[in-house]
Amino acid sequence: APAEESPGLPGGGGGSRRGPAGPELGCLAAQNGEASSGSAAGEPLAHANGLLPSASAANSSGGGSSPGGLSVNNGVPAAGGPGSAAAELGGGGGGSALKKKKRLSQSDEDVIRLIGQHLHGLGLNQTVDLLMQESGCRLEHPSATKFRNHVMEGEWDKAENDLNELKPLVHSPHAIVLGIIVRMKFLLLQQKYLEYLEDGKVLEALQVLRCELTPLKYNTDRIHVLSGYLMCSHAEDLRAKAEWEGKGTASRSKLLDKLQTYLPPSVMLPPRRLQNLLRQAVELQRDRCLYHNTKLDNNLDSVSLLIDHVCSRKQFPCYTQQILTEHCNEVWFCKFSNDGTKLATGSKDTTVIIWQVDPDTHQLKLLKTLEGHAYGVSYIAWSPDDNYLVACGPDDCSELWLWNVQTGELRTKMSQSHEDSLTSVAWNPDGKRFVTGGQRGQFYQCDLDGNLLDSWEGVRVQCLWCLSDGKTVLASDTHQRIRGYNFEDLTDRNIVQEDHPIMSFTISKNGRLALLNVATQGVHLWDLQDRVLVRKYQGVTQGFYTIHSCFGGHNEDFIASGSEDHKVYIWHKRSELPIAELTGHTRTVNCVSWNPQIPSMMASASDDGTVRIWGPAPFIDNQDIEGKATSMYI
Repeated sequence: APAEESPGLPGGGGGSRRGPAGPELGCLAAQNGEASSGSAAGEPLAHANGLLPSASAANSSGGGSSPGGLSVNNGVPAAGGPGSAAAELGGGGGGSALKKKKRLSQSDEDVIRLIGQHLHGLGLNQTVDLLMQESGCRLEHPSATKFRNHVMEGEWDKAENDLNELKPLVHSPHAIVLGIIVRMKFLLLQQKYLEYLEDGKVLEALQVLRCELTPLKYNTDRIHVLSGYLMCSHAEDLRAKAEWEGKGTASRSKLLDKLQTYLPPSVMLPPRRLQNLLRQAVELQRDRCLYHNTKLDNNLDSVSLLIDHVCSRKQFPCYTQQILTEHCNEVWFCKFSNDGTKLATGSKDTTVIIWQVDPDTHQLKLLKTLEGHAYGVSYIAWSPDDNYLVACGPDDCSELWLWNVQTGELRTKMSQSHEDSLTSVAWNPDGKRFVTGGQRGQFYQCDLDGNLLDSWEGVRVQCLWCLSDGKTVLASDTHQRIRGYNFEDLTDRNIVQEDHPIMSFTISKNGRLALLNVATQGVHLWDLQDRVLVRKYQGVTQGFYTIHSCFGGHNEDFIASGSEDHKVYIWHKRSELPIAELTGHTRTVNCVSWNPQIPSMMASASDDGTVRIWGPAPFIDNQDIEGKATSMYI
């Protein structure tokens, strides 16, 4: 409901004065400040966009109405009712025969009421009067209008009496109706009580609490809370504790929004119904857009309602922006830092290279090379604050390197035993601990100096992930499953069971979804909360190589994975078929990483010795620039 209410929403009949048809309608038609060319007597009235109405529209709106021919939303005749002629729109009329007014369909009536509500919210009350009068519709039931005005004016006793008139309009079993009226009464009295308190009328407020609210025998817990507000020393304290806007149009409008939910829409429309419908339509179009990869402002002012939402593939990271060739052997892993400013790549050539991402051009340049990983680097994990980086090697590697990214110095080189295999690592959210393990049965928790804090015996680890609770570690093992391990109470439980080996997995930011690369099967999406397989993504070629997939894009709406057929595959999270297949690599793509801060940037690492940086189309002609701007705008 608008902040300022007129003395009554327009009913069915009018209240607006109508002058001679010709000149006044000519003014109404000139909504853009120019006189309508069709406003002369006897000519059809032009719409605001300059188009003439169709013959059927002119017939249905141009003539008078036969008695009783007005359609009313809830079966109650509009003011003026049977026997009254509808307002005549059209030319001067001359001797033209009156034609029977076409009866509006239910959907037409609904649209007219929605438009009327929106116009009323803009303060165009005379326009609303005219619209309701001509259409024979009614914006809301007269009892609802009266109730609305009494609430907005703070006339609580009158508003309470209005409930008796509204009771028969709630078409539900008697017992349910009584419960609804009690709830509505409770909301009214609660507002009345709070306003008394704010005005310093403590005795009156106490009277409402004891003699009006308590006898309702409804929501006694809330009544106890309300009684506590009697102790508030001043109005600001009351508003803060009650989380209430204070006496006035804001809190009363919010109260009306709550009260409306108990009434049928035929009696009182839900607040801002047209805007909500339009917002839902925009959100649905965005959700159905396969390439939507930017944040959409829910404010309708930020979108165009005149065209459908569409994003071009050219705005999506499907195009090679840069090829990094500094590694001199197979590149096994790549991972962007959490802040998106750096990329780490690990290679069979025994090095980790740290690349700096230019925030403006999105080009990468070599920042540091970390050397000495004798077995090569097959896995990398950034610490939560991006200050440290842990690098692991392949199956026969028993060592783990912890690097200080800022200085490029090796802080810890950890090896518990030459028999170990440390191939995976995951950081605890506190940034002070990490877990590591491998397929030979090692599963350790360590501090930043490599000291062993805890260990779990007999778990052959393939891949690891720490959940945000700081306690649970997920580990895929050689039994084709992912189990949750709690290092505090030493409990474990089964979470995911596959039929084939889980080569790697990653978890969404919210901890709800797990993305698995399954040997010979490809990419699977699991819901960890419900412990169900959600989707199997098609297209990717996966044998027994370890391939790392990832979530990415805005709101992690997309999934990307490397493949043994030398391609990078991208899916929308909800669609099993790929929306993009990226070519360019000449051997297996081992790993992909989506920049967590730049949704249009992705990296891929391949056995061909290169790292490719993917982004939007680099060259866009003028037409595409306009289309891109439009797409970004909507």
